[in-house]
Amino acid sequence: MKNSKSLINTPDVRIGIVGVSRDCFPRALTQKRIKQVVEECQRLKLPVVPCSVIIETEKDAMSAVREMAKKEVDAVAIYLGNFGPEGPTTIFARKLGKPFMLCAASEESKDTLVDGRGDAYCGMLNAALNCGLRNLHPYIPDVPVGMPGQVAQMIASFVGVARVVVGVKNLKAFSFGPRPQDFYACNAPIKPLYNLGIEVMENSELDMLLLFKSVADRKKEIKAIAKDMAVELGAGSQHPGKLLELAQFELALMTFFEQNLGSCQFGVYANKCWPAFARGFGFVPCYVNSRLASHGIPVACEVDIYGAVSEYMCQLASMSPATLLDINNTVPDDLPIADLCGIDRRDLFMGFHCGNTASCCLCDGFAMKFQFIMHRLMEPGKKPNITCGTLEGTLRPGPTTIFRLQGTADCRLCSYVAEGEVLDADPASFGGIGIIGIPGMTRFYRHVMLEKQFPHHSAVAFEHVGRILFDAVKVLGVEDVSAPRSKGNLYPGENPFGV
Repeated sequence: MKNSKSLINTPDVRIGIVGVSRDCFPRALTQKRIKQVVEECQRLKLPVVPCSVIIETEKDAMSAVREMAKKEVDAVAIYLGNFGPEGPTTIFARKLGKPFMLCAASEESKDTLVDGRGDAYCGMLNAALNCGLRNLHPYIPDVPVGMPGQVAQMIASFVGVARVVVGVKNLKAFSFGPRPQDFYACNAPIKPLYNLGIEVMENSELDMLLLFKSVADRKKEIKAIAKDMAVELGAGSQHPGKLLELAQFELALMTFFEQNLGSCQFGVYANKCWPAFARGFGFVPCYVNSRLASHGIPVACEVDIYGAVSEYMCQLASMSPATLLDINNTVPDDLPIADLCGIDRRDLFMGFHCGNTASCCLCDGFAMKFQFIMHRLMEPGKKPNITCGTLEGTLRPGPTTIFRLQGTADCRLCSYVAEGEVLDADPASFGGIGIIGIPGMTRFYRHVMLEKQFPHHSAVAFEHVGRILFDAVKVLGVEDVSAPRSKGNLYPGENPFGV
């Protein structure tokens, strides 16, 4: 598994494809059909690695496991060219231990419905049942049985899902500082993260301060980072005197990241960022957090570990930087919006954070400023100093997806995902902020976010990736996944008599 060329800290997924055949059906049928699927995948330039073994028996299953492991695939498509042997099929999936999908062959012609009939439509039922018996969670497309070209498209859809699952299962979450008292919502139990295969390394704020001091003598590297910051900010560098300190902090975090992945391949941060941070370090870390996110290393505010994981999953689904925002405030009726993109005005809200969103996700005119709320608390009536270091700007308009994976108080995993639009409008406020419209948000907010007790942070992708995230969390074994419901389709517990 290699890292993506565009984003570090991102898996580049290799998909294996393995054919299965029941011994009372012609083996040649699966061989012929899988060859056609591979050819269609090659036309789509999919990174598919075919397996030479057709699985009929348990011995075949183990041979296929060895071959796919040797070829270093990260996920696998199991293709039923005919009915398929459900036992060896699911034994292969369990022993390989990688994300997998189930797909199957349609019948080609009325002229082949005797000797050439494969009955894979029937075999999928038994394969799915056996996955349940072995506690396996396959990805099954909405229409899982098709002709070779259609199966290739199914595999193409699986690549994004597999990337999210592979990233999560090879992830380490670094945290610095105790989770803040005023945000109990961030104090979710970490046991469900271990259940997903995520490692967690918790550290103190004192560890972070010592880490910051430990790189102080690396002047050349610090100056190079500060220069890069100045170029990125351009005219938006409103506090240039803070760049060297911020650069030193960025170097400290990157050094720690590189030295502490350990058994994992990818990592995210969830760091304490206020109020003691500003007094201890002499700045706020928001701009550095935004820069790490732009490189593919999300840094969640307020030690929100699940927020960091959620942001990373959005990154993997969209293959571009994501952010973490508060579901923050309503939009006043007198705020002008030229185009609502077909969304009811009552379904709008502002997504906000102090300044952690990557500059590539903001409109032109972003700037490094100071943390307005903390300045009001810590430096009232004074020129900003220790509260400098946010990246402020308006969110880039366009398609968006909000997403959250959360551990509940009783150690279950739940999730939500919803698609909408970042509107092209001035939010007339401060911070990294934008007006977001989600169709049906009013009901979704009440009957999912509040009813299921999700916290105030939501991960935000700047594309529509709801399908990928919904399927990925199902493959990860999360049973409680919520999405907006259409008008007339009630949520559990929603009053049927209306408001």
